[in-house]
Amino acid sequence: MALPDTHVHEADAACAVAHGEAAPPNGDRTLVAVFASPVAGYLLRFGADLGFRGILLEPDPGLAGKVRAEEPAFEVTSGLPADLDGAADVVVTDHHRPELGTVLRDLLAARSRWIGVMGKPYHPAQHEVALAGLGVPAEEIARVHRPIGLNIGSRTPPEIAVSTLAGLIADRNGRPGGFTF
Repeated sequence: MALPDTHVHEADAACAVAHGEAAPPNGDRTLVAVFASPVAGYLLRFGADLGFRGILLEPDPGLAGKVRAEEPAFEVTSGLPADLDGAADVVVTDHHRPELGTVLRDLLAARSRWIGVMGKPYHPAQHEVALAGLGVPAEEIARVHRPIGLNIGSRTPPEIAVSTLAGLIADRNGRPGGFTF
C-alpha cells in the first residue's frame, strides 16, 4: 500500500533532519512545568533538546531555585506567564500542592493547548475536587489529562520525563503513542 503524497514528504523531511541534512523545524512549542520537582527539572532539560521553550511555574520562589541551579536556562515565574497562548503544553508535576486548584484554574482560563497532571490512575484525582470547589465547570475540568505520558513503566524522574514528553509529542503530532501505527 502506497502512502499518500503528504506522508511521503513528511517522511523525507523527518529523515533529512534525523541524518543531520536539514535543521529541525522551529516551532512555537512552549512547555510549562508547574511546581519545582526533580521531574520538572528533567522535563525542562529534555524539553529544551526537543525544541520546547521551557518555563517553570513555581509559586514559591524558594523552591524554584532548587531546580534552576541544576538545569539549562529556562524562564522561572511565580505567576501565570503573560504570553501563553493555545500552543503551550502544561505539565503539573506535583498533585499534592495546596495551590493546585488555583494554578490549574488560571491555566485553563489561558486556553493552553494541553494540560496534564502527574499521578497514578488509582489515586484520587485531587485536581478535580480542587477545581470543582473553585466553581470550574465540569467540561473545563475534563480538559485536564490524568494520567499522562506513555505507559512504559517509568519509575525514576528521568523516565517519567521521557514518558511524558513522548506522550506530548505523540499528541501534538496526532499519533496514538505506544506501538500502534
